[in-house]
Amino acid sequence: MVSAEAVKKLREKTGAPMMDCKAALQETHGDFEKAIDFLRKKGIADASKKAGRMASEGLVHSYIHGEGRIGVLVEVNCETDFVAKNEEFKAFVKDIAMHVAASNPLYVSESDVPQNVLDKEREIYKHQASESKKPPQVINKIVDGKIQKYYEEICLLKQPFIKDQNKKIEGLLKELIAKVGENCTIRRFVRFQLGEGKQTYCPEISTNSFKIKR
Repeated sequence: MVSAEAVKKLREKTGAPMMDCKAALQETHGDFEKAIDFLRKKGIADASKKAGRMASEGLVHSYIHGEGRIGVLVEVNCETDFVAKNEEFKAFVKDIAMHVAASNPLYVSESDVPQNVLDKEREIYKHQASESKKPPQVINKIVDGKIQKYYEEICLLKQPFIKDQNKKIEGLLKELIAKVGENCTIRRFVRFQLGEGKQTYCPEISTNSFKIKR
């Protein structure tokens, strides 16, 4: 028999619906940690279904590093104010702000990279590869591979997480969706570094690109 208190505690921990929490506890015979894993696995399977739902709540978090030499603001959205107050969600937002401070991404996702930036990079990579005198189809594969590596360098979602290099930020985001049971998105960030101008990712202000002022 699963108690209402246990269901409530699991709901507060994961943000998952009450009935799912009850089912998870019943399935795991009341084992709290196994119930969390059960919900995460179920949520990961359903994460793609949640991706299209509106995420208009969330948090804006600030992070200051190096005795004031680097500062970051990041906005992460979710569907409800309830999840925005969830400790798992708060911890994720803090981790993202810290990661932005350390890894200095330029965009949130691949789709945010301006076409002219990609065209310039592709031209450079194609010129480098052409010096190898390899067939055109091989050169194209080399260029495509370099573009994917470029995404990993500049796009937040494609970067390995600084606390665990075996995980990418996009993987952490999927785990968060599984834990809280809602669609969550990293909307934008701004990063300041003392003496190096301002770098921002803010769709409404910079039209999905970074502007660096010297």
